[in-house]
Formats: sequence, C-alpha cells, structure tokens
Amino acid sequence: MATTEDTPDEVEAEVEAGAGAGRGTKRQFISWVTLALMTTASVSSLRPSPSMAIYGLAAVFLYLLPAVVFLLPTALVGAELASGWSGGIYRWVSEALGKPLGFVAVWCQFAMTIAYYPSLLAYVASTFAYVIDPRLAENGLYVAVVIVVVYWTGVWISSRGTKTVAGLSSAGLVIGTLVPGVLLVVLGIVFLGQGNPSAQPMGASHWLPPWTGLASLVLIVNNFLSYAGMEMNGVHVSSLRHPKREYPKSMFLATGLVLLIFILPALAISWVMPSSELSLTAGLMQAFQAFFDHFHIGWMTKVVGVMLVAAALGGMLTWLSGPARGLVLLSRQEGYLPPVFQRFNKYGTPQNIMVAQGVITTLIGVLYAFSDDVSSAYWMFSVITVQIYLIAYLLMFAAVVRLRRTRPEVERGFRVPAVTWVAGTGAVASVAALLIGFVPPDQFGGQPLWRYLLIVGGGLLLLGVLAPVCFLKFRKPSWVHPDHRQDAPSRDGRR
Repeated sequence: MATTEDTPDEVEAEVEAGAGAGRGTKRQFISWVTLALMTTASVSSLRPSPSMAIYGLAAVFLYLLPAVVFLLPTALVGAELASGWSGGIYRWVSEALGKPLGFVAVWCQFAMTIAYYPSLLAYVASTFAYVIDPRLAENGLYVAVVIVVVYWTGVWISSRGTKTVAGLSSAGLVIGTLVPGVLLVVLGIVFLGQGNPSAQPMGASHWLPPWTGLASLVLIVNNFLSYAGMEMNGVHVSSLRHPKREYPKSMFLATGLVLLIFILPALAISWVMPSSELSLTAGLMQAFQAFFDHFHIGWMTKVVGVMLVAAALGGMLTWLSGPARGLVLLSRQEGYLPPVFQRFNKYGTPQNIMVAQGVITTLIGVLYAFSDDVSSAYWMFSVITVQIYLIAYLLMFAAVVRLRRTRPEVERGFRVPAVTWVAGTGAVASVAALLIGFVPPDQFGGQPLWRYLLIVGGGLLLLGVLAPVCFLKFRKPSWVHPDHRQDAPSRDGRR
C-alpha cells in the first residue's frame, strides 16, 4: 500500500512497474523470525481483549479455534497468491474469478472501514473517558461527539499529506500494545500471587465456554476481525531464502506470538473483573483501574489511558486514506467509481471519497447518541465490519483453489500443501462466522431482536453487497480516467 506522501502519478507508476521492481537490483533477504515479528506487529492489538475476557479461562479455546481454522489458512493462502501474482486481492480474484468479483473483493476491504472506524473510535472514546470522567464511557452522546470530531480531524490531517504520521504505526505497537499488555499481565500475576481470588473461575472445568446456544459463543466472531490482515505479509515470502521451508515456520511462530498477546491480557482482565461488569468498549480500562486502585496507584489509570488512545489514533491516521487510495487508483484504471470520487487533492490524497466515507461514518456515529447501551452499539458495528471483510476472504479462498487448477504453470514462491483442504477450512470458518454474527450475544441486554438484525443485516447488505453491485451495474466507459481510456472496459469486465 502506498504511503500518503506519494503523488497519484508516482503510485500508478509503482503499480505498473511492480512486476519488474527487483530487476537489476541486488536482492535483499529477511529471516523467517523477522517476518514472524512483522506479521505479529501488523495483527496484534489489545482492543478485543474485553470481549474475550467475558469468557474467562475459556478465552484460550476461543482464541485457538479461529487461529487454527482461519488465521493459518489466510496466512498460507495469502503467501501462495502473493508469491505468484503482484497487485493484492484485486489481482488474485480477478485472475481467478473475473474483474467484477475482483472489484467486489477490493471494495469490501474499503467498505469494512466505514463500519470499523465508528467501533474503533467508540473504543477510543470509552478509553479516554477514564482520563477525564469514567462515567462518560457508557454515555452515548459523548461517544458520538468523539467519533465525529476525531474522525473528521483525522481526515483533515490525512488530506494535508502530513508526513509526521508515517512512523506512528510502529511506535503505536510499543506504546499502545506491548507496554500496556505486559503491564496488565504483570499486575495480574502479582495480584493473584498475593492470594487474591480470581474474579472469574479458572478451574480445569472452565476450559470450554458454557453452552447456552449460539448466543453463548457469538463473541468469538470478533476474533476473525482481530486476525484479519494476516495474509498481507504474504507479499514478503519472496524475501525469504528458503520460502517453502521458512514461511510455515514463520507463520507458526507469528501465530504463537499473536495468541500470547491476545490471550494473556484477556486472562488478566478476567482475573480482576467479573464478566457481568465488563464493558466491551471500556473493559480494558476497567481492568487497569481495578488493578491500579488495588495497588494504590490510581493515578496510573490516566497515564495508561493516554497511551492507549495515542496508539489507537496513531494507527488510524497511518492508514486512514490507504484503503480509499487503493480503490481510487484502481477505479481510475478500470472505471469502477464515478469521476467525482476519483479525484486527488494537491497532496495526493483521495479527499472526495474520504469525505463521502466520513458522511456515512458521521451518521453511524450519531446513532451512538441515541443509544443507551454503548457496548451493544459497539458490538453491532464490529460484527458488520467482520462480515463485510469475510466476503473478501471467501473470494480469496475460492481464488487460490481455482488458480491452482487453471494456472498451474505460474511460478509460485510458496505452495499451500493440500490447498483445497486448507482453503476449504478457511472458507467454512468464514461462512460460519458470518452466519453466527446474526445471533445477538448474551450481553446484548434484552434489546429487540429485530433491531439487531436490521442494523447488522442492513449494514452488510448495503455496504458489502448492494453498493458494489450498483457501481458495477451503472459504470460507464467515461468513468475511466483519461490516462487509461484507450481500452475502456465493458460492464461485465471484458475488454
């Protein structure tokens, strides 16, 4: 993905030159351990910890299950596709299933951010509440104001092409994930070491979550979003000296590290917070406050809150325009979006489509103002995000199987063993997660089922299905940017 400093012309030149970028230059290698650490950094986060801490010790099982059936398949499949075809998921799906479905895949990667930003910023709002007034964490109006103000501030900063945000992602990993995560786990171990009882049972009989129907397991859907992006580092498989041997080792190490970063903080939260009192948005800060109050250093709550907020905002800024930028560059070449959404400002930022995205994000944010249960609203938009993203993954799993059959001659730096079984496992897991997302969790609070289904189903249908279908149906040859019009596409993707 291009950085915000590049101009559109520079990025297009990079895209067109991608296949031969390494010709005539000395090839540089990375170790499989380095790749594992890069992958861990791109996936790990503390944000989903509260939703899994509700399950107590069973969180271990609920993290392991999607890691085996989703995390590993996406990493392996992504490596094969990236080592055979440059250009990302659009190229992969287009080569296998046709350009219209390729557009659907890349659209879903963009559209999921429309639902993702409100849920991310709801987490930011609830976390920052512990810096100013914890009672605001479940105040819908406060959360709505934070979502709207922070999002548009981020759009303004990104539209200016500010270079200072480029390094915030790596700093955010340390400041907002590793340091607070280690601190949380250490506090939990000391807490238990002092003889304090765990707030949630930790006996051997609690390894599996109690079964009360699908609603008792639905929070596991959030783990699919937590693991999303594992396939992105497949592009680096060609940088390994011995990809076939080293890439699987790298992915298994990365999976282990990711699981540790996800599982240990979730357990630490469950040691100090009863599940009945946990907020899905503010649960992390609830745990920190409980630990700090216990050790009589309550002032640390505000410090950690600022660290978590700074990291979340830094991460948002570093890739706020990324998905939109990729979609716009593709649309300039293929004519998928109307010209008004294809424009870049003088800083090389796709400002118009970001503004359109911001209008929808604002409307979603305003819904929080009318919600008396911020956790439920947060969960619904998290589910919509997962479901839209899973459409892209389903297309990716189908693409790798079809390309293995139709394009066996293409050289790949890595080949998935038993590719049909691996991709099939990932696809079945994705479909299951997508369907389970329509079941309200036990923590939904007894609100009307129809409202949950309307918001979740409507969000998936509008953003993930109807929007790309409408763009494909009504696209015109004139939508292709003048620089690419010599071979304009027809509606079905043929030339």
